[in-house]
Amino acid sequence: MNLDFTPALAGWEDLLRGTWVTVEVTVCALLLSCCLGLLIGIGRLNPRRRIVYKACSVYLSCFRGTPLLVQLFIWFFGLPRFGILLPAFVCGVLGMGMYSASYVSEVVRGAIQSVDKGQMEAARSLGMSSAQAMAKIILPQAVVRMIPPLGNEFIALIKNSALVSLVTIHDVMHEGQKIISVSYRSLEVYLVIALIYWILTSATSKILRRVELRLQAGGMVQ
Repeated sequence: MNLDFTPALAGWEDLLRGTWVTVEVTVCALLLSCCLGLLIGIGRLNPRRRIVYKACSVYLSCFRGTPLLVQLFIWFFGLPRFGILLPAFVCGVLGMGMYSASYVSEVVRGAIQSVDKGQMEAARSLGMSSAQAMAKIILPQAVVRMIPPLGNEFIALIKNSALVSLVTIHDVMHEGQKIISVSYRSLEVYLVIALIYWILTSATSKILRRVELRLQAGGMVQ
């Protein structure tokens, strides 16, 4: 069997354009998942706030209990049934971001709970409100503890972004399939796509590792 990478190399501009779209949709989904995951994680810290706690728990159950692909299809194919038409890019970001937020929230909750409870009590005794103590005392210490598990989730998000090609987003997978439809060189094109994803995930891992080391050097954790 002879491998011929000529079609993949000839379509490098399309693959590069698709890679940029992959990065865009992943970054947007990442920002959404971090913001939403932080709110849900904090919302699940206190079971005594029943309404907030139960709402967050239902969110986790729904989004963690169903496949990401099904959720993407609901956003893209289901909402138009109710007269809600969203661009494919928005559907991809919402689907990936809200799915990932269900996992990020548990990382946030676990990191916050790992901080000594006495620090919250000490902050309150100094006159801080719960929100101030959380923002100024607890979260800065929890951030570094979040980074390793969040790094795994971010890498998973990059790989899961391959699914957005199924809702007509022109990411690197979509562009690769266009090349395959003309050249019939599926193995070669998929090998190139795999290399692109490997580069993206490896770069993300290195960036997160450097961020973690800088935060540790800054004395944010004991």
